[in-house]
Amino acid sequence: MRSDDTIFATASGHGRAAVCLIRISGPESRTVLERMTERMPEPRRAVVRTLKDPTTGEPLDQALVLWMPGPGSFTGEDQAELQIHGGLATRAAVLRALGGIDNCRPAEAGEFTRRAFLNGRMDLAQVEGLADIIDAETEAQRRQAMLQLGGRLGNAAENWRESVLQVLALLEASLDFSDEGDVPEDLEQEILGMIDRVRGEIGGAMANRSGERLREGLTVVLAGPPNAGKSTLLNALARRDVAIVSPVAGTTRDVIEVHCDLGGLPVIIVDTAGLRESGDMIEQEGVSRARARAQDADLVLWLMPPEGEESEPPQAQRLLRVGTKSDLNRVRHDCDLTIAAATGEGLPELIARLEEEASALMGQGDAILTRERHRKALERAHAALERARAMLVGHGPLELAAEEVRLAARAIGEITGRVDVEDVLDRLFSSFCIGK
Repeated sequence: MRSDDTIFATASGHGRAAVCLIRISGPESRTVLERMTERMPEPRRAVVRTLKDPTTGEPLDQALVLWMPGPGSFTGEDQAELQIHGGLATRAAVLRALGGIDNCRPAEAGEFTRRAFLNGRMDLAQVEGLADIIDAETEAQRRQAMLQLGGRLGNAAENWRESVLQVLALLEASLDFSDEGDVPEDLEQEILGMIDRVRGEIGGAMANRSGERLREGLTVVLAGPPNAGKSTLLNALARRDVAIVSPVAGTTRDVIEVHCDLGGLPVIIVDTAGLRESGDMIEQEGVSRARARAQDADLVLWLMPPEGEESEPPQAQRLLRVGTKSDLNRVRHDCDLTIAAATGEGLPELIARLEEEASALMGQGDAILTRERHRKALERAHAALERARAMLVGHGPLELAAEEVRLAARAIGEITGRVDVEDVLDRLFSSFCIGK
């Protein structure tokens, strides 16, 4: 993959459409427009032009053409966009003509965004925000991704890194000018104050896990004895037949997941095998998986039919007792609420309760961490600053304290992509669609 090539790709969906958007980026973008339109548009002004094949001169389509010279473009390079008609043959003809121009080739997945990052138009946290916008399935996820793309995490990380670098500068100055190797008391207090402030802000960011929950989705496990109505409830919540419903106990053997949007929050509903003792090896494995998923879930709905096998609820972080099959006119009184999934009775109340639980578990705070990568980097930075502080208070070697501060700055720099980013970039951009 050569960074000095000019790349092109469709940036709109595949298939027949009214309009197809083709993006072009690289040093030959102007040449491409000149050869295909014969008359260059003014920068950042959309105009209608007839596109022609540069080789044969054959008209290909009438298109809306936009010219954006670098560095003021998405990629930071010279860039052009062609809004052509979305017929399959028209699109194929224009792409074929672009591929016939020297030093012009189809883009790889995520290559436009990679160039934006390498040219300083976005930091790594913003790139992740862009990926989250593309993947967002709920309104809350969209809002969080927009904040990430807008630089909320990147700006905070850069402020922390700048403060840590100031601490490092003060320590190194002390090493240069102090004969005894000790920090003057007034300077030491200033350094400790700066370290404590950054540690406090980083600790507060790490304490709020709602951003990661929101991005990944809240896991709600349906658990209970066989024939408690778990699969019926899953189908009712999904509004389609996802799981097989049968009066035969033990029908569900494996874990079935459905992604839902509850009040704008992403929720993963998980149907599991009925919990009971069984001599069937396959059912035993299903029960084992059910207990494991319940233990890891954010919320467990323990379904309790009016009669049938009694079973102990699994270990869970949060559990709601839901009486099922209330249409049989036998209501349990030891439940948080009752439903009849087959008829819809009680479902609105259950969904409202799930939305309340999801809102409470997601948290209402201003979370800025959305990925485990962010958390791991800040955990390393926080630990390094703690070690540096302990050395300063204990009058340990300044050289070691400075090295710990340097490690903290490096860890924070990983968030925005200042250091150690190639593996992250490769994984991230491989998940992008072509043309982004």
